Amino acid sequence: MKVYVGNLPFTVNDDKLRELFGAFGEVTEATIIKDKFSGRSKGFGFVTFANDEDANKAIAEMNKKQVEGREITVNEAKPMDPNNRPPRRDFGGNRGGGFGGNRRF
Repeated sequence: MKVYVGNLPFTVNDDKLRELFGAFGEVTEATIIKDKFSGRSKGFGFVTFANDEDANKAIAEMNKKQVEGREITVNEAKPMDPNNRPPRRDFGGNRGGGFGGNRRF
């Protein structure tokens, strides 16, 4: 089972996340989500447990706990709903505009 962990301090990395949740059972994956341009933590991540019982125990015990002064949110990860995504900005394409041709001022 995959668990969402939100409101993490920006100092928490993958290893620290694995360490925080390893006390509840076998963690198969622990990943902090990072900004693709800066590489900085976005303040949330996911922990995958080998079995659901351990994941549920982690959710029950870690939700609303303080980690480095921040109250974290821990719950079962849900697949992203493609209908509930924020709109993406379109930076590409040929939109024209600007000054064209051989205009002289």
